[in-house]
Amino acid sequence: MPLLDTLAAGLAHLSRICGFDTIDGFPPGHPYASTRWNRAYFDIASDTKAEKIERILADAITNTPLVFAHISHPTPAMQRALIAVIEAVMRRGDPTALVTLLIAAYDAPHTIEAVPGLRRAIEDSRAGNPSMRAFAVLEFLGQMQAPFGVIDMIDQQRLPAP
Repeated sequence: MPLLDTLAAGLAHLSRICGFDTIDGFPPGHPYASTRWNRAYFDIASDTKAEKIERILADAITNTPLVFAHISHPTPAMQRALIAVIEAVMRRGDPTALVTLLIAAYDAPHTIEAVPGLRRAIEDSRAGNPSMRAFAVLEFLGQMQAPFGVIDMIDQQRLPAP
């Protein structure tokens, strides 16, 4: 029996190295190692580089923003992708559902702020109902629009091309 266990472990390791397995988080030691996602919504090969993983997830959020609900502790780039969608939706409809997803992400203490002061704005709105909270966050994001673009440009310059 130990031989079969060793063989199974070796095959599992080989499968991960070759990219046949899917992953649900960044590798240990990565700055965003606490970020997790549901494999059912994101098919990311185990041999994918961390920078590309973040880009894949941000692109998925841009294309289908409700998948943001299936990510715990989203990275700042993922949050900025959702904020960009919120801004676009705001021009033609009600972004409350998407803002609620952003607020829910900040319930976790390990979520890193995408925009300085966002966590504080969310915490300050705790006493309100969901609509009031969404409005407070939208108001904050509206005030932070200029710095948001600068942060986004800096982050894009830091990430290597795909």
